[in-house]
Amino acid sequence: MTLALPPGEFRAYLFDCDGTIADNMPLHYRAWRQALGEWGCDLPEELFYAWGGRSVADIVVDLNTAQGLAMPVAAVERRHADLYQALMPELTAVPEVVWHIEDGHGRVPMAVVSGGAREPVSHSLRTLGLLDRFDVLVCAGEYTRGKPDPECFLLAAAHLDVAPEHCLVFEDTDLGMQAAAAAGMAAVRVPPPWQR
Repeated sequence: MTLALPPGEFRAYLFDCDGTIADNMPLHYRAWRQALGEWGCDLPEELFYAWGGRSVADIVVDLNTAQGLAMPVAAVERRHADLYQALMPELTAVPEVVWHIEDGHGRVPMAVVSGGAREPVSHSLRTLGLLDRFDVLVCAGEYTRGKPDPECFLLAAAHLDVAPEHCLVFEDTDLGMQAAAAAGMAAVRVPPPWQR
């Protein structure tokens, strides 16, 4: 099965990683629930998916405010990362997206554009056997403003030397779709796990 692509001649494909290439959002949610639960914090699943693409710091700050807590951002982030790492052997890819990666490999320049840090993104792609398919990785800390700002997508297009209007973005979140639109790029929405 493939995803229906918008019409157009695309000269580059830009992929989000978490929830788009890597079918890891259920794993992230399990890690978040456990890490936050240790601080007496609750994160409903609907809210977790609605906040897709946001930084860990923003999420922890908003949960602290909403639930009257004082969770330390760095400690929660480390704990989540450790718990998620332990779940990595369960990681799988989104087959519909992998089809487009394999179909485009060697034909269309491709980049991963993620709100995640480079090492975990690289590790996920390596685990899935896909790291060598990408010409460029643009990860958190390599740009100033996160999605829905278009900066990360524009940076990836510049690295690939492809004009934004000739790029196709694969995304699973509202923030990512907004960022693609703001960059002047066409985009295809990757459905969440329960719709695939």
